[in-house]
Amino acid sequence: MSKQRPDVAVVDDDPRLLESLQELLESAGYAAHSFSSARSLLVSGLSGIDVLITDIGMPGMDGFELHDLVKKARPELPVFLITGRHEIADQDRAQSIRGFFRKPFDAQALLAAVGDALHDRENGG
Repeated sequence: MSKQRPDVAVVDDDPRLLESLQELLESAGYAAHSFSSARSLLVSGLSGIDVLITDIGMPGMDGFELHDLVKKARPELPVFLITGRHEIADQDRAQSIRGFFRKPFDAQALLAAVGDALHDRENGG
């Protein structure tokens, strides 16, 4: 990637989580873009996004549905799901998703996973 700062899109209907994730990602050197719904991300467009982090449980389109649409348009885009659920009900749908993080999640583990995903993309992995 030739960009100086990788772009990470975050989709969650909780404004406090969006704000804290944006601050975390920006403090780690990423350009963070926050969206309060899957629809708002899709209207904005997927071009230029290097990593997607999305909540599973959102009104309208949920994180699994968003993942499915994104993978049709950008199969190489790493997608991480975050959830407040105690169990992930649909393990079959989760197989192609880069990773899950249960709220409250370890910020450093999320940053490491994002960094690993970007490294893998740069190296064709």
